[in-house]
Amino acid sequence: MLRFEVSVEDLLRSRFALSPAMDLCLLLRALAGLSQPLTWPWATRLRPTFERLRRETELDAVLALQTSRGGPDFVAPVPRGLNQTWADDLAMIRATPLEAAARREIATSVTTGPSARDPRVRAVLDSADAVSRIAEAMDRAWHELLAPDWPQLRAICERDVVHRVGVIGEHGWATAVESLHRSIAWRDGGFEIGSFPSVGSVRLVGDGLLLIPSVFVGNIAAHLEDPWPRTLVYPARGTAALWGEEATVRQPDALTALVGRARARLLLALDAPASTSHLARSLAMAPGAVGDHLAILRDAGLLVRARAGRSVLYRRTPLGEALVAGSS
Repeated sequence: MLRFEVSVEDLLRSRFALSPAMDLCLLLRALAGLSQPLTWPWATRLRPTFERLRRETELDAVLALQTSRGGPDFVAPVPRGLNQTWADDLAMIRATPLEAAARREIATSVTTGPSARDPRVRAVLDSADAVSRIAEAMDRAWHELLAPDWPQLRAICERDVVHRVGVIGEHGWATAVESLHRSIAWRDGGFEIGSFPSVGSVRLVGDGLLLIPSVFVGNIAAHLEDPWPRTLVYPARGTAALWGEEATVRQPDALTALVGRARARLLLALDAPASTSHLARSLAMAPGAVGDHLAILRDAGLLVRARAGRSVLYRRTPLGEALVAGSS
């Protein structure tokens, strides 16, 4: 079990962030068989590109640094907030000093598997331009494997954060952190995570917890050592639906006669805040039509909107909640 000893100051300084580079590393591990596999449709779609990139680029050098438990810090820099982009991460990766940081992390992170013994891989990892070559391979992998789906995945994570912030406002930080995963419990001034092996207690030092939602983790993961702040990476709400693991959304029959089928579907889908683009993708509707319907529902007092990072998210008002509840 892992326990975080938390003060009031730590709770006040806790914050959320997104990490495109970390999600890219998690995706690469999944495709390489180093972590829980992707669901069949995603794996089938991405694996040919993944295998081609292994042939055409120096991606195997990146994979040689990854294990089921993580990889070097320089390939997944500490994110600064919810506005973090791949361009931000890539700039930080490229700026890593080779001798001061990257060389040490490469030496301690490199695996003993076949890829690590490949002469091509060793040539990259031992080269004077190892950082730039690793960064280039990761940039190709980003653009060909993750970038096409990133707007949807980012929307899921932003939607999750808006939900958590609402829980903080209504119930406080302790309840919000407990809600991240069923294995987390608040006891005697600290968070206990039962899914971890025996790690012991970690005392925060007034800088709070960094909380990162991800669609590529099925359990809680943690960063416990510098340069990262003490960090929890947790499964974002909506991930199961993304992988097709949830039952289909209930039909809006009771609302249809009142507001129309499309608007009823939107109201029901907004059980947590979502952006126009996320709703359009998840409901297979045209973004323009979704925007028009959302504007009408907002004018009717059934929705409000707020900015979260780069997205504008819609959520139901108390009137909208009552309407949905009364129709079930």
